[in-house]
Amino acid sequence: MSRKGNCWDNAPTESFWGRLKTASLYGRKFATRREAMDAVLDWMAFYNHRRLHSSLGYLSPMQYEQR
Repeated sequence: MSRKGNCWDNAPTESFWGRLKTASLYGRKFATRREAMDAVLDWMAFYNHRRLHSSLGYLSPMQYEQR
């Protein structure tokens, strides 16, 4: 929940959803809701475990936790 009148509270979440839509959903047609949900879950697993994050020194979250 963001504070009233503070647009910056939601910025990280909006950035995440924008990346998800661009990388995983735009331009694709899914036969079922399950297929769409699987695509989202696969992308989230990639984003949270394997993708390199600049805020973590260009390490994946797993690499960052293990150091």
